[in-house]
Amino acid sequence: MITTLADRIRGLASLFWREVAKFGAVGGVAFVIDSAVFIWLFSGPMHGSEVWAKALATIVASVFSWVANRFWTFRHRKQANVVREAVLFGVMNVIGLLIASGCVWFAKYILELNDKPSLFIAGSVVGLILGTIFRFFAYRFWVFNEELDAEPAYSHDHEILEVHHKHKTVAEAASANPATGEVPSIKNV
Repeated sequence: MITTLADRIRGLASLFWREVAKFGAVGGVAFVIDSAVFIWLFSGPMHGSEVWAKALATIVASVFSWVANRFWTFRHRKQANVVREAVLFGVMNVIGLLIASGCVWFAKYILELNDKPSLFIAGSVVGLILGTIFRFFAYRFWVFNEELDAEPAYSHDHEILEVHHKHKTVAEAASANPATGEVPSIKNV
């Protein structure tokens, strides 16, 4: 039981580590884009409109993020229907945008923090962390959710997660036919 649980945990870690690392790299570049645009906008053209500045900066970073995630992070999971994928990505990013802009709004209007460092931390640190957690799971399970096992690096991912299931099926089949004493192979189950 414990061995099986450990195998499944290792399988899940193996499945997600590549995507998490790539998602983190894309997120790091998107963070730089988002932060630079946000600082430029609320220091200049959108001075006094910090919530809208954060929203616009998030949109710019999201366009970069969609392209990078589609063609690099989740390239093995991208959907054949690009329009559907883009719409889902847009919806998930609107939610992420609301999370980040909501943090700026909360800091400015509820906590009454109007200095630039506080607003930056609210939007580009707290908001971005919460939005990033939401986005990873949203992208992974709703936006880029096609299984394309043709790519060699990912072709064994299902096998890693299904090892326990196959062993259990073989054991059940063998116990169901004890008279023959035969243990069927995994292929026959």
